[in-house]
Amino acid sequence: MARDVTDSTIVESRDDLIGTLASGCKPEAAWRIGTEHEKFGFYRDDLTPVPYDGPRGIEKILRLMEGLLGWQPIEDRGRIIGLVDPVGGGAISLEPGGQFELSGAPLETIHQTCRELHAHLAQVRECAEPLGIGFIGLGTSPIWSLAETPVMPKSRYEIMARYMPKVGTRGLDMMFRTSTVQVNLDFASEADMVKKMRVSLALQPVATALFANSPFMDNDANGLLSNRAEIWRDTDNQRSGLIPFVFDEGFGFETYVEWALDVPMYFVKRGDIYHDVAGQSFRDLLAGRLPGLPGERATLSDWNNHLTTLFPDVRLKKYIEMRGADAGPWRTLTALPALWVGLLYDSVALDAAWDLVRDFTAEERQALRDGVPRLGLKTPFRNGTVQPIAAAMVEIASGGLARRGRKNSEGFDERIYLQPLEETVASGMTPAERLLAAYRSDWQGDIGEVFRRHAY
Repeated sequence: MARDVTDSTIVESRDDLIGTLASGCKPEAAWRIGTEHEKFGFYRDDLTPVPYDGPRGIEKILRLMEGLLGWQPIEDRGRIIGLVDPVGGGAISLEPGGQFELSGAPLETIHQTCRELHAHLAQVRECAEPLGIGFIGLGTSPIWSLAETPVMPKSRYEIMARYMPKVGTRGLDMMFRTSTVQVNLDFASEADMVKKMRVSLALQPVATALFANSPFMDNDANGLLSNRAEIWRDTDNQRSGLIPFVFDEGFGFETYVEWALDVPMYFVKRGDIYHDVAGQSFRDLLAGRLPGLPGERATLSDWNNHLTTLFPDVRLKKYIEMRGADAGPWRTLTALPALWVGLLYDSVALDAAWDLVRDFTAEERQALRDGVPRLGLKTPFRNGTVQPIAAAMVEIASGGLARRGRKNSEGFDERIYLQPLEETVASGMTPAERLLAAYRSDWQGDIGEVFRRHAY
């Protein structure tokens, strides 16, 4: 979620930036699970997207949810753009095209994540249904053109939208027409971070295949299973992708900071003003010689905001973000954190996952990333396909969750949330392929049926 932070502490040196990342190290007992998921709003009567303004707009839903939840509004130039739980829970924000996002609270178990998800979707329905609005989880909006997609009144997005066409062909599609589910997880030490980053990056394309759920765009099925993942291949390659340096000997917090310093900035926020410095260097801001703001010094909030504008498939902050999955049906919104918690929060599973991927070459990792948007689990790998790797990945995660042993009130541990993924690897059919099969049969070629049949 792109929620800007405020910390006016001056950054004195690059070491301060390294220290900020290192401050995320936590003992295992303090590890938490933060799940984020986005969804598209639409009018049920005609399947058009929901604009910000008006008596049946996104602004109205936010105001209704403000009253329902008692959360504090987040405003930009006097317009409500989100809500935050004042007692340290979650937050609601808007993505550029009106995608409605829940950034979940840091929780201890997937069972708590499941309860949070059900509560949120019930609250959204309570506010949206009287307005004739529904919500759906897909990796890309299936029928609306870019011109038909509404624009949310957020200052940072105006700057990004001006810059994106200069650095790639799909940046505006990424901003306005994609939705994701991601999970944010902790690390114990720099060495633990390194291992988790490497495992996560190597397996992120496999997760993309497992969660592929965007076979439609521009009211057409164009041969892709994850349109969203394909869009990211040409959004802004200076700040996205598999960041192969993570696999280099000696990778650590310092290496990531060095990379981040060289990724061009979007903006610097001072007070309520967003200064457009797109394309300029954080190194120059750190040195007090940024052309767009001469003499201005970098603050910790500048750095933390800059980190949110880096878009690799796995992103490092004070925690690690898994960014490879399409949004999907509610069952997949708990499957995603279950998969990664099972892999990364149990030492036996983490070792097994590393053994699974440690001999992947950089070329093989990139070939997976390039292939899965179109071929999903059928993407070629060595003498086979991605499918057996996905099956092993899910099996390792299941073992990790079993060893975690976090049970709900009915005595079930967190493995129950892996069921959608177990069904996918057993059948070899991604969620996208199931949608395509329905589109070609029961739906009789009407992509609008995805809204009628799969809204939350």
